[in-house]
Amino acid sequence: MEFSPATILNWILWVPIAGAIVALFIPREAKQAHRIWGNIVLFVGFLVSLPLVWWYDKSQAGFQFVYKRPWIPTFNIEYHLGIDGISYLLIMLTTVLGFIAVLSSWRLIQERVKEYYIMFMILQTGMLGVFMSLDFILFYVFWEVMLVPMYFIIGVWGHERKLYAAIKFFLFTLLGSVLLLLGILALWYYNQGVLGNPQTFDVTKLMELGVPVEWQRWIFWAFFVAFAIKVPMVPFHTWLPDAHVEAPTAGSVILAGVLLKMGTYGFMRFSLPLLPDASREYAWIMAVLSIIAIVYGALVCMMQKDMKKLIAYSSVSHLGFCTLGIFVLNQQGLAGSLLQQVNHGISTGALFLIVGLLYERRHTREIVAFGGLSTPMPRFATIYMIISLASLGMPLLNGFIGEFTILLGTWQVSIAWTALAVLGIVLGAAYLLWLYQRVMFGEVTHVENKSLADVNLREMVTLVPLVLWCFWIGVYPKPYFEILEKPIAQLVQRVQPRPAEEARQALPVVLPAPQAEPASVPGEQR
Repeated sequence: MEFSPATILNWILWVPIAGAIVALFIPREAKQAHRIWGNIVLFVGFLVSLPLVWWYDKSQAGFQFVYKRPWIPTFNIEYHLGIDGISYLLIMLTTVLGFIAVLSSWRLIQERVKEYYIMFMILQTGMLGVFMSLDFILFYVFWEVMLVPMYFIIGVWGHERKLYAAIKFFLFTLLGSVLLLLGILALWYYNQGVLGNPQTFDVTKLMELGVPVEWQRWIFWAFFVAFAIKVPMVPFHTWLPDAHVEAPTAGSVILAGVLLKMGTYGFMRFSLPLLPDASREYAWIMAVLSIIAIVYGALVCMMQKDMKKLIAYSSVSHLGFCTLGIFVLNQQGLAGSLLQQVNHGISTGALFLIVGLLYERRHTREIVAFGGLSTPMPRFATIYMIISLASLGMPLLNGFIGEFTILLGTWQVSIAWTALAVLGIVLGAAYLLWLYQRVMFGEVTHVENKSLADVNLREMVTLVPLVLWCFWIGVYPKPYFEILEKPIAQLVQRVQPRPAEEARQALPVVLPAPQAEPASVPGEQR
């Protein structure tokens, strides 16, 4: 297969799986060979994604690099790939964090090294497939594929309560997957069984058909549970702290940086364009749940004694901003949400790397076990400070521009929502700076901390690119907004009320609503 714009998505998708197949033939005892090979494969996976930077056309709103082949012709299921600006940014985030996470595992993983790297390569393909799939069944297959290796990464290479955390993660996600499949089948049944169209699972074709509001409501809530568990939104968040705390460092990086974005991506890719009427109808519920997550997650962070659990709950709060931006249903909110998803992957992924770095040296994550680390670890202190400021939304760093854009979009809908969301930012600054102060400043109260080694070259390679990325987005976010402008405008156009609907809503209640024209099927784009 030649390497070209027509096939680049196949290369990005299948390089990790090809690497996993080769790893099967490397002897289990050759641990160093598996480490080297795993890092090579994920680095090559990043390199083959780089041409997207030059080949992606920001002036187009539709899907690009589309690749379609028959897969299961009996049911008209296709191997259908394609990306737009939304999935493009998340794919680049995945390839970068995938390589960095594997590199951070060099010394931390000592047992079952072969199996660990194979699982990570399979996980990488599953995540990339979710962002590329334009056929619902193909999407669902990749959605399930990424569940299995993550289960083993937590359950085999995790910490003390790893099996409990892995089973909890699996059961929560499996519940969402079942409801997601029911929602997909409902869309398929309406298209074929009610409308009498040829059966299809093609996402682009289903977007063109339109679904009555009555069907949209049921399908919306089926999708909601699946995507809300993955985000996770309150009250489906309880699996996340356990999974983060028990997962190895690389697992936490990928879980926070990429897997949680599957839920927000699902809302933007499927719920809004396929179910626009239900999305508008229930937007206020989603906004309220998002604000609860923002404030609740921040308050719980201030009570934590474990560094990793604190950062895990911070994800609940930060991703509340992302879902809030989605369901204000305007250009600023949606663009800010997607950018903030990327920002969260960068800054929170880096925070988990930082905690893993300390755990590797001290074998504890308890905050009271540290203090005064800025003296023996000055380079570490500098990097940690920058990442903390990025996470709390300091201007000129990436977190600020995402949160600010979301608040602009929220202000257009509700000043009260905006005020409550700002409270989450204030609390976020409090717990992040408090954590930094307790870990890095003051006297070195524990003898073990006086001789801690500063970051080495390998650790600098994992952290410095993320620091530079924080500054790039914070100082010059224009390229990102240009990538998102067209697809987000198209999404807003689909989800906003059409003129005929607005006119009908403006009529006096005593007057009967006019008969809908044939072309005004709810959910259909004009």
